Amino acid sequence: MLWTSPAPVPGRVAVVCHPHPLFGGTFHNKVVFQTAKALHSRGMPVLRFNFRGTGLSEGAHDNGRGEVGDVTAAFDFLGQEFPERPILLAGFSFGAWVGLRAGCEDARVDELIGLGIPVNSSNLDYLRGCAKRKLFLQGAQDEFGSRDNVQALFDTLPEPKQLVFVDGADHFFTGKLDQVAQAIGRWLGQE
Repeated sequence: MLWTSPAPVPGRVAVVCHPHPLFGGTFHNKVVFQTAKALHSRGMPVLRFNFRGTGLSEGAHDNGRGEVGDVTAAFDFLGQEFPERPILLAGFSFGAWVGLRAGCEDARVDELIGLGIPVNSSNLDYLRGCAKRKLFLQGAQDEFGSRDNVQALFDTLPEPKQLVFVDGADHFFTGKLDQVAQAIGRWLGQE
């Protein structure tokens, strides 16, 4: 699903990646939708897509390997639609684990947003070599990315970087999505 504007604003375009498809994650997820909405409100065209085997997408789940290729295909699509515009990659949970990896490796991507990064069970060490501008938003009570584990990873990452813990929020930012949108807006305003 590609959101555009009748009067396009020059600048970057965005891709937002969804949570784990084997646990009901799709591009309709509320965190993904609100993130896309926050980015689109700043004039960015925003692409949301389903990973392989999710919804009406062809293929089968590939435990994060093939899904990196799905993200790269999204970058390719945006590159055709909006030539030479930088890409912002945002991903939630599984979408962060997979999307941030693709975004770190791809020169077309200049900014990254990780929401609900699943550090308790996933290896995100590849971020240690990623010097792109990064925002991490994490629920302070996230059951898949504890505050201590997220902070420990964040402390090892190169600048530029920012970490925001949303107080009282679980993994899905239940009841706190307005704070997620506000944090994204503040971060984008710091450019």
